[in-house]
Amino acid sequence: MEKQEREVLYWLVSSLFLGAVSIRRLGAYFGSYTPLLNIEETELRAAGILTEGQIQKLMAWQSQFPACRKNLESLEMGEDPAVFVTAYDDVYPERLREIYDYPMGLFVKGRLPEADRPAVAIVGARGCSFYGEQIAEEFARVLAAEGVQIFSGLAAGIDGAAHKGALKAGRPTFGVLGCGINICYPAANFKLYQQMKQTGGIISEFPPGTKPKAQNFPMRNRIISGLADAVLVVEAREKSGSLITAELALEQGREVFAVPGRITDHLSEGCNWLIQQGAHVAVSPGDILEYLGVKCQKQLILCGKNVNTLAKKEKMVYSCLDFKPKHIDQILEESGLPLSETLGILLELELGGYAFRAGNHYYGKKI
Repeated sequence: MEKQEREVLYWLVSSLFLGAVSIRRLGAYFGSYTPLLNIEETELRAAGILTEGQIQKLMAWQSQFPACRKNLESLEMGEDPAVFVTAYDDVYPERLREIYDYPMGLFVKGRLPEADRPAVAIVGARGCSFYGEQIAEEFARVLAAEGVQIFSGLAAGIDGAAHKGALKAGRPTFGVLGCGINICYPAANFKLYQQMKQTGGIISEFPPGTKPKAQNFPMRNRIISGLADAVLVVEAREKSGSLITAELALEQGREVFAVPGRITDHLSEGCNWLIQQGAHVAVSPGDILEYLGVKCQKQLILCGKNVNTLAKKEKMVYSCLDFKPKHIDQILEESGLPLSETLGILLELELGGYAFRAGNHYYGKKI
């Protein structure tokens, strides 16, 4: 794509009032994007592609082309550079081209995923349980260690845990944002955001500076699923963005996996519903690796630790724990041991990697 045509496409993508399909249709109708810089209203109307409101906005947007051209230059030449990748570039992800409404441009910090390596998106609740967080991190770690590229939305909860798991395996992971790539949302994931730029990539179809508005996230979700071969939902409520991602994945021809949960747990309602609708049950990373055709060197069965090396009282306290954290009072009641002794044993279990402390005197089994 020649320089000016690329600049015009950047200008169109930056408008925010034109969708990917409309932009693609405009380019096909007029033979290129450059004529749109000086086009008349009557010509746009005759094309029959845009609504009257969009036509008026595009006419007004023509004056912003010089500023957009400068923004593109500063984007790629600034202190924290990013790349604008068009749908016509060779490096544009092939998986994404398969979906109907693929973005006409992507903003990228770091790098894009490799086309010849399997890819899995891991999504779930922002307000997840400690159990769900552990499951997402461990699935991602094992999958990444086997060469699978991990995608998610860099959100709080399951998304962040999935990215952390891939990084623990020493492998790259990719975050798709519902805002500009120069904005880390949520801010609490800034350290993770920085790590991912170095080893993997941060991707968005929204121009830098775009705020994380609610309407952006369903659009973002189609990219997460579109970049993947399969989507894994770890925890999701009955109505959640994760279910939107799963539905988009099915529309795009991707396989959907779900981690089953307790029928009384609200965070499992979405996953259990997906399984009822025909999603694959995922009780181990091996279930996904088998679908992908990846030979797992060490298939993990997620369960409690081997307790044979623990002392008698340590085993007893460990048996009182669950993957869902329990309050110390409940542990004391079940173990029958004094508080000081129980706290000492819990500390040993924590140091040994058998237990974790969730705060406010809650403890749980570590996967």
